[in-house]
Amino acid sequence: MSFAQLGLSDALLQAVAEQGYTDPTPVQSRTIPLILDGKDVLAGAQTGTGKTASFTLPLLQRLAENHDIKQKPRKLRALILVPTRELAAQVFESVKTYGMYLPFRTEVVVGGASINMQTRNLRHGCDIVVATPGRLIDHINQRNVNLSNIEMLVLDESDRMLDMGFLPDIRKIMALIPKQRQSLLFSATVSSAIKSLAAQLLNNPVEVEVAKPNATASNITERVYGIPREYKRELLSYLIGSNNWKQVLIFVRTRHGADRLEQQLISDGIRTTALHGDKTQGARNKALEQFKNGKVTALVATDVAARGLDIDDLPHVVNFDLPQVPEDYVHRIGRTGRAGASGEAISLVCPEEAYMLVEIEKLLKRELPRVADTGYEPVSLKVFDAPKKRAPNPSTGKKDYRHSKKPAPRRGGAKPETGGGRRGRGR
Repeated sequence: MSFAQLGLSDALLQAVAEQGYTDPTPVQSRTIPLILDGKDVLAGAQTGTGKTASFTLPLLQRLAENHDIKQKPRKLRALILVPTRELAAQVFESVKTYGMYLPFRTEVVVGGASINMQTRNLRHGCDIVVATPGRLIDHINQRNVNLSNIEMLVLDESDRMLDMGFLPDIRKIMALIPKQRQSLLFSATVSSAIKSLAAQLLNNPVEVEVAKPNATASNITERVYGIPREYKRELLSYLIGSNNWKQVLIFVRTRHGADRLEQQLISDGIRTTALHGDKTQGARNKALEQFKNGKVTALVATDVAARGLDIDDLPHVVNFDLPQVPEDYVHRIGRTGRAGASGEAISLVCPEEAYMLVEIEKLLKRELPRVADTGYEPVSLKVFDAPKKRAPNPSTGKKDYRHSKKPAPRRGGAKPETGGGRRGRGR
């Protein structure tokens, strides 16, 4: 099947062709016709499968079918909600790229950017807004934006929005949007909490699942190195240097840990930068740009900062710290192996994190391959007295081990970067 067979307009087909795309991905071929037909859709697909284009293209076409170029000022007709600033920027660029031959005005509304400039643009009028919930609520409270004419609503990375505590903001926003609308909900994982949210927001939705829940891509090679905590950084530097890695994304648990590892790798002669929630938006943009254009080899990031990063042909991802929430393992390693490319995901696991590894493997329903000879004294990753499991979080439906009785030790009292609700990343 080609894009032309999906029923897209000539203007959109031209924009797609200029980006070098000829055949749609599975999620695109299944969702685009449904959205063009006016259906509400709940779509679950792994990261890197083309989800953004699967809602951006049909959204632009449906708006174009009933666009009044004489309407002054422009009415806001489509709202795309995302959990993070980086993902908002990515979606915003996709809307501009695919809509280059359509007469639409789009605004991105996120924290960390000038609210005054956003206010001017919103009051001047726009057709599409890409927003994080927290900053959109700010504009709603200041009466800078009118949601009463919304025809299409998209919630992207819905699972992460629930993780970050945005559900109250989402409900407040929903109360201001017409009930007669087309709603689309996209998520990397389709948990019971996501299905509950879909039941509240969608009208007789068609559910599209293009991959098994909580599955990792088959083109990603995964390996676990069992290693004492104090030797993790030494092993990481060795792997980067001995293998001549040119680009590696490294996940850590805390902001303090990101800054510390950044300095340690720099002292080892590795060009490194860090990305986390304490950085200004300008600093985050600079760090990401340096990583993308090859000026730095290693990008050290927390989960909150890295969600939504779209980096072409990223070859290596390293879990320096295992994630506290098992589902985040899937999201992390999904940064590599995108669009069919091959990728490598390495986890450096100390004995104190063994119980986290057990939970990840339970989620995946398989054991991750261990490296037998790490170059260090072997350590046991067996769990004899695992922490007591907590009941699923009622807002996310996920088990969270952050407050278990036996957390992995943290140095310097640093706390995991968890998003902090509306005052976290989305602000």
